[in-house]
Amino acid sequence: MEMIDEEEMKEKLEEEMARYEEDGYFKRLFKMFAGLGKPRASREYKEAIIELQRQIAPLSAILVPLIGVIILFVVTAVGNNGRQEIKVEIVQASQEDEKLEEVEPPPETEPPPEMDVDIQMDSPNVNAPEMAETPAPTAEPQSVKVASVDAMLNIKSPVTMRSVAGTARGAGVRGAYTKGGAQYGDAQTEAAVLKALRWMKATQSPDGSWGTSPKYGLTKGMDKAAGAGFAILTFLAHGETPASKEFGPTVQKALDYLINSVYVVKDKAGNLVKDPNGKTPYIKMRGAGGSEYGFLIGTYALCEAYGMTKNPNAREAAEKTLRRIIDGQTATGGWNYNMARVTKDGPDDISFGGWAMQAIKAGKMAGMHIEGMEECIKKAVKCLKTRNYSEKAGFVYRATTNHKGGSGGLGGVGCLAMQLLGYAKEPEVANALRVMANWAPTFDAKHMSGGQNSQYYSYYAAQCKYQAGMAKGATPANQTLWKKWNQEMKALYPKSITTCIDEKTKQPLTIDDATGKPRQMGHWVNKDHYNYDIMGTCLAALQLMVYYRYLPTTSLKATEVEADVDALTTGGAGEVGVSIDI
Repeated sequence: MEMIDEEEMKEKLEEEMARYEEDGYFKRLFKMFAGLGKPRASREYKEAIIELQRQIAPLSAILVPLIGVIILFVVTAVGNNGRQEIKVEIVQASQEDEKLEEVEPPPETEPPPEMDVDIQMDSPNVNAPEMAETPAPTAEPQSVKVASVDAMLNIKSPVTMRSVAGTARGAGVRGAYTKGGAQYGDAQTEAAVLKALRWMKATQSPDGSWGTSPKYGLTKGMDKAAGAGFAILTFLAHGETPASKEFGPTVQKALDYLINSVYVVKDKAGNLVKDPNGKTPYIKMRGAGGSEYGFLIGTYALCEAYGMTKNPNAREAAEKTLRRIIDGQTATGGWNYNMARVTKDGPDDISFGGWAMQAIKAGKMAGMHIEGMEECIKKAVKCLKTRNYSEKAGFVYRATTNHKGGSGGLGGVGCLAMQLLGYAKEPEVANALRVMANWAPTFDAKHMSGGQNSQYYSYYAAQCKYQAGMAKGATPANQTLWKKWNQEMKALYPKSITTCIDEKTKQPLTIDDATGKPRQMGHWVNKDHYNYDIMGTCLAALQLMVYYRYLPTTSLKATEVEADVDALTTGGAGEVGVSIDI
């Protein structure tokens, strides 16, 4: 029997088993790279090619993401290296006069006969008796139902005019202009304003107006349209809209009242009735009695409300009332009670017309372009310069042709209109500021003008002096006039507000603020002839908000009109481009 060599057998078995062992990954890579260096016909080369094909998939899974990461890193690095740092400097944009397109000047109107009118009664009587020929209103309001609060947009006010007002009337803007100092408001002025706003909230009637109910010191009311208009303007001046947390419902109710007060006059048979100038439709406003001051003030409030809320119902109502104001302008460019033209030559009541011009200005800035509005504006400016101007009084109640007569405190009405309409540097404005130089804020009937309506005059004077004193390039004299007025106003108004007191407990009455915290409320009491509580309180509050309601300007450009100064002044010469912003 043949003997088996165990050692030899063991070696052969190990060699056979080795043929079935799997090489490790790195060993296979080593053999692959070694085989690629062998002749193409060799076994080692062919095995290397097979191994290379096996390695393509795992190598791709590793290399492709790696290459992507590398490319991304390189692109980012190159982008960062090429980035330039841009230094941004925020500056106050300067207004430069622009060359305006030539516009045909308005046709000359027949000059009025020479007259010198000296009328002392130059104040608004918002409760004057109704004219006998005025038709009775129909019962049906013509406006659609007011939109809900959700339909309101909290956007810029028409008072947010280009170059006129700040971008908003929010807390930040108010804070910037009540930071204290000789030219600004302070914490005391803002506290007084809020105290008045809370009093107005507490005294509002259920229908949204402000009546005569003796509540919280409200003892003397005025016609409802004027009261609601003044209140809306005051809330809006503080940035309060129907969306505001504390005062939103109050503003909404007031706006609902005013919108739904606008109607078309019809007779009992349902036929259209002609207005005092023979036109139809005859648009009126419930609650705007007597001379219809309330109609103008209410229109002003509707226009500003539309500009701040974009409520389509406010626009619908405002466009109707603006149409009547424009149609009611006299041939000489002014306005008279009930928007009746009376005669072709006037008499052009500047107190009444002042509210008409403010309403038209607010409507224009809110985006309501009524047919004939631009021509109306040009005629109004011409009337101010040629008929209502007075060397003695600045501007007077009724037109005078020799510019010598007249007296009273309405110099601020024409002055402010000229400033806001782009004529701040005209000599008539400089003269009106001179006339008002020694005026001081007061609640007493013995006012700077010798008239009976101190707060009405102060409302305009405060705005005129602010515009002149805070405008870019203001003269030292105008700066001093504004600082002096502001110093006296800040000292007088906050301490003069009457705090509402509980008659039983003798403690201050309070109303909850937006956080539920009780806050005091108060109002101003005028000692002048027209001491309507809501009107006087609103006029005082609006003066304390002058810092951020209308910011100063000398160059305004909402609508551009090139006017011939020779046609606007008596005996003038030359042409001057005029930029009108309303």
